Amino acid sequence: MVRNVVILGGGTAGWMTATYLQAAFGDRVSITLVESRRVATIGVGEATFSTIRHFFDYLGLAEEEWMPSCNASYKLAIRFENWREPGHVFYHPFERPRLVDGFPLTEWWLKLGRDPFDRECLVLPALCENLRAPKHFDGDLFERSLHDGGDTKRRSTMAQQETQFPYAYHFDAALLAEFLAEFGTQRGIRRVLDDVREVTQDERGWISHLVTAEHGEIAGDLFVDCTGFRGMLINDLLGEPFESYRDFLPNNRAVALRVPADMERDGIKPYTTATAQDSGWIWTIPLFHRIGTGYVYADDYCSPEEAERTLREFVGPAAEDAEANHIRMRIGRNRNSWVRNCVAIGLASGFVEPLESTGIFFIQHGVEQLVRHFPDENWDPTRITAYNTAVARCLDGVRDFLTLHYRGTARADTPYWKATKERVLPDTLAERLDLWSAQLPDPGTVYPYYHGFEPYSYHLMLLGLGGQAPRRHRPALDLVPDGAARQELHRVRAQSEELVNALPSQYDYLARLH
Repeated sequence: MVRNVVILGGGTAGWMTATYLQAAFGDRVSITLVESRRVATIGVGEATFSTIRHFFDYLGLAEEEWMPSCNASYKLAIRFENWREPGHVFYHPFERPRLVDGFPLTEWWLKLGRDPFDRECLVLPALCENLRAPKHFDGDLFERSLHDGGDTKRRSTMAQQETQFPYAYHFDAALLAEFLAEFGTQRGIRRVLDDVREVTQDERGWISHLVTAEHGEIAGDLFVDCTGFRGMLINDLLGEPFESYRDFLPNNRAVALRVPADMERDGIKPYTTATAQDSGWIWTIPLFHRIGTGYVYADDYCSPEEAERTLREFVGPAAEDAEANHIRMRIGRNRNSWVRNCVAIGLASGFVEPLESTGIFFIQHGVEQLVRHFPDENWDPTRITAYNTAVARCLDGVRDFLTLHYRGTARADTPYWKATKERVLPDTLAERLDLWSAQLPDPGTVYPYYHGFEPYSYHLMLLGLGGQAPRRHRPALDLVPDGAARQELHRVRAQSEELVNALPSQYDYLARLH
């Protein structure tokens, strides 16, 4: 049996992997994590995807146990600013539009809507606009019908999420890694702080040992590469090819700042903001104690110096003493993320730009799939192939969804935004765009493999971006009575107002949690 797992690299990827495997297998599998004191985590203040709550469920961690330690806050949506044109705003929340006579409310909005689609079809934008928490002070979720028991102490996985859970988190990624390191070592994970000098392989080319400077040889059966963009094992040692997405997604750099803020005075926004700029976009992630912000851009259109200057001007005086962290991003994926007895997870496996907060999601998906496909002494190649297929399809699906963000926007006022209309499209996306310009996507016309995004997300992006959205509603809606749809649109507005009045502010709720 495979009993000895060695993880190379700490940070969010390494410690999420280690603690998840420990939660899955207990002491039946020995887990050693090797990390260098000299390698800093890339984490810059992290936004997540709503499936992240399954990770904490699986570890048996309640929010009050980990959120205060990580300066975490709630995230209900992404707010897109200036993507269609300067001054235009729309939300992509964790909320499925309601169905009326078999058609989602977004379809009915094309026929009946007058106000912005997100405010008319969804309740979460109103909570975002008014800085509300998704819970009452007693801890009850604002709308029990919208989720499947996310506050209960039970083990669950992403595959079990049948409804759309209405929030994710923002947190300090470095603090989460520290929290999980303490959590994991208390439960038997061996932590080795050391530098790897050499990696030895057997006659088949399989990894047998990590050779460290101070702890000597560390043997393992299965090795997990969590060394970030470097891919020290999967790429440098095993030579697995990396397939770039830059033909589709050109952003390859970022500059980030940690910005002090008075959250008690200003409140905590329960959303990530993505603000379009001349050569990319700026993220704003509000934590409990500060704001994380960064400019994601393509260096074909913008220099690092120009990007930093733009970011500091965007933030204003609060950025004066903040140290800039310049990051080179490797956009794409390995041809295979599992090669021989090595599995790459996190940035070592693949990455798309952080526009939809999928970095942590890819880590979680990778380790969940590793548990599902965990090997025995036979190392069944069909199991390894199945793992590689699932990971590749997930990454490719998110690539297509993000490509839609750029091709789908009406903005074309700079060389960068003009090029978004001319760039080549993945074949899996190109064949769908013509159909979507005539009618909104449905489950049969979106990317068919699991990648975390449902048809409603495609609806919201097409309607919000404006460049590829259908010009009119489906003809079928002219033949269906619209009374029920009008009532549901009215109900959304009424419920939005009721929730805004009933829920505490995010700051007040988190202050009590802390």
